[in-house]
Amino acid sequence: MIDLQKSKAAFEEARKFMPGGVNSPVRSYPHMGCPPPFIASAKGSHITDIDGNTYIDYVGSWGPMILGHAHPAVISAICKAAENSTSYGAPTLKETEIAELIHSVYPSIEKIRMVNSGTEATMSALRAARGYTGRDKILKFEGCYHGHGDSLLVKAGSGAATFGKPDSAGVTKGTAKDTLVTPYNDIPAFKAIMDAEGDEIAAVIVEPVAGNMGCVLPVPGFLEALREETAKHGTVLIFDEVMCGFRTSSHGAQSFYHIHPDMTCLGKIIGGGLPAAAYGGRKEIMACIAPDGSVYQAGTLSGNPLAVTAGIETIRQMMNIPDLDKKLAEKTSALLEGWKESADKAGVPLICHQSGSMFGIFFSEKDVLNYQDSCEANAAQFKAWFLSMLDQHVYLAPSPFETLFMSWAHTDEDIERSIVASRKAMEEAAKATTGVKDATVNFMTLKMNVEFEEGADAKAVMQDVLKNCKKVEDDCEIFL
Repeated sequence: MIDLQKSKAAFEEARKFMPGGVNSPVRSYPHMGCPPPFIASAKGSHITDIDGNTYIDYVGSWGPMILGHAHPAVISAICKAAENSTSYGAPTLKETEIAELIHSVYPSIEKIRMVNSGTEATMSALRAARGYTGRDKILKFEGCYHGHGDSLLVKAGSGAATFGKPDSAGVTKGTAKDTLVTPYNDIPAFKAIMDAEGDEIAAVIVEPVAGNMGCVLPVPGFLEALREETAKHGTVLIFDEVMCGFRTSSHGAQSFYHIHPDMTCLGKIIGGGLPAAAYGGRKEIMACIAPDGSVYQAGTLSGNPLAVTAGIETIRQMMNIPDLDKKLAEKTSALLEGWKESADKAGVPLICHQSGSMFGIFFSEKDVLNYQDSCEANAAQFKAWFLSMLDQHVYLAPSPFETLFMSWAHTDEDIERSIVASRKAMEEAAKATTGVKDATVNFMTLKMNVEFEEGADAKAVMQDVLKNCKKVEDDCEIFL
């Protein structure tokens, strides 16, 4: 097994001073059975931990590092900007430059406001939509993550749609009550809720390509239905392209799918690896934002000169690479084809999804179209796959609900090494199937201890039981 002794000690020390030892929950490697590697450095397509292990990196800081880590032009631009100061809290020419640059890439963004995180971007966009429409309700899709703003930390309960209930402690029912939730990719369910509530809904917010239930693509007609229904009811359509922006294509998912949203949220790549995000859209909506309008939003570090500089340089470097989208997509396809071949050889059912240079896999026999499908994928096989790949120095996201990213820095050798590693990893995944004897099921407030016959697929049995329930008021989780 890979040596992570220094990382383990660092993790134990970090836990004394930070919740879970991390500053973002997924970094703690929950349920993976190993400590998270503590990172010392990264360059190009590789990342190195404090134990001296170097990995091929397909996390890419969760998306921003599309050029690869420590790109020389980006680092040079940041260093040069830092010589003048790290922050001013005042207007700069660079802010206008990045605004013009983003508008050239995303024409639907007629005016833009820089912020520091995707969470700020989405919650500010929703506030703008509410101010513009004079309505309170918003609609999101189950499994789409839009940051940790209170009104967005809800997910579906029973039925096709529901008034939101808090999905996190500390979020009041009053805050969540105006958030409606409906399944991703379910066009009839969406139309039904718009027919019933559309004239009261300020905004519909969606990841046009979902990246937080794994990488899940929109079915044909889904995004078109969102545009048609929101236009009919005077509802603001918000594309959260914090993750898929510049990834599905250089001009975003909205360009790829030919949908013109009212507002767009961006992040990750527009900061070049530094904290930066933005929201923007139609002029008349953005005119509501202070100081022009009455919707207040502000930030001490918004438009930070280092982050803006890194973003400008990253986007310009991307624009200077001929056929970047095509080449990144080809690299991603080659990797997934290799992984699928390894899975087939090992007898492991595998679904591969790709949207440009973002991608993901599901250990599932059926295609994954929504959050429920994603939840039904084989978590035990994912864990075995993940640990084997990590042991072979391939750095992946430690959760089946996260998305992976290709970078310009990944070489053919990186991809071939990752495919070779996948052969052993899929063999390990093949061993992690049935054979569960005991299971505990948490169903609302009921707990059942169930003993299964040897060889029975416990999770499948209990899922069949739940399918026979006529009404489910709460989310059901199956713990094996």
